[in-house]
Amino acid sequence: MKAISTNLAPGAIGPYSQAIRTANLIFVSGQLPVDPSTGNFVEGGIKALTRQSLLNIQHILETAGTDMSHVVKTTVFLADTADFAEMNEIYAGFFTAPFPARSAVAIKTLPKNARVEIECIAEI
Repeated sequence: MKAISTNLAPGAIGPYSQAIRTANLIFVSGQLPVDPSTGNFVEGGIKALTRQSLLNIQHILETAGTDMSHVVKTTVFLADTADFAEMNEIYAGFFTAPFPARSAVAIKTLPKNARVEIECIAEI
């Protein structure tokens, strides 16, 4: 295993890595909508928050030597399922066919009371 880390995404807030590479797979930890330059959530609604979570993933994947076109599975955690349609609108702009497999689940409380968190698995 090899840890992947970049300053272009927020650092881990606990005992975990931004991502781990094993063989030809990258496992990206859940990304909150944190702007790495400020350490705070980006301002705006669920669209802005979703975009930031996905940008964080994109930067981690690029550091690992791959990109969003190699994502095979994502999991989206939402604090409110009423945000699903707007999240999905932004999400769709980051992927092309064949789209990755995805789970989207509602979570009572996310870390730091976030509204969205996204994790993924990608190929190298």
